[in-house]
Amino acid sequence: MYLVKTPLLLKKLYPGLTWQLNRAERCIYLTFDDGPIPIVTPFVLKTLEQYHAKATFFCIGDNVQKHPDVFEQVKAAGHTIGNHTFNHLRGWATPTNVYADNFKKCDDQLHTLYFRPPYGRIKKAQIAALNILKPELKIVMWDVLSGDFDQKLEPEKCLRGVIKHTCNGSIVVFHDSLKAFPRLEYVLPLALEYWSKQGYEFRGL
Repeated sequence: MYLVKTPLLLKKLYPGLTWQLNRAERCIYLTFDDGPIPIVTPFVLKTLEQYHAKATFFCIGDNVQKHPDVFEQVKAAGHTIGNHTFNHLRGWATPTNVYADNFKKCDDQLHTLYFRPPYGRIKKAQIAALNILKPELKIVMWDVLSGDFDQKLEPEKCLRGVIKHTCNGSIVVFHDSLKAFPRLEYVLPLALEYWSKQGYEFRGL
């Protein structure tokens, strides 16, 4: 079960996290979780380039180790890099010390100020632990979840949901993963085309 639009109540429960950015600016913040991997991440990079779009890639440390050439492509294209833990840990099911160590293992590779908890699930104790490790850390959530990871979701419905709920300052989640690719490959070019015609810019965090 997931919601395309993040409920206001959830944002109020975690006010210290970043859920959206400036609503006064006609700008969208595209984010991509779970990469980098061959085929999918290069497709994303090529599509973004066609629309002069910058984005943020929340990378899994293990994937960075496995595919350093793809990771270098992301950096060379000028996109923002974020930490997504080393092993895509599920925060609610992971002891805080293990979670913090896994975050740090990834951070030792990426050296970034941005972090997104996998599955969007993180305990308040884990937030506190990460803030001790890196006081300047920005934990970034989202206000629009594409659902591209949902293998039962029709690509057309995925596109409609993203377009319907995205507005000024939205942080939108996609996934540069093989699981998401059948929907991402359809949705991303069409969404970028639509938003571009609506006068949006696309920035990294």
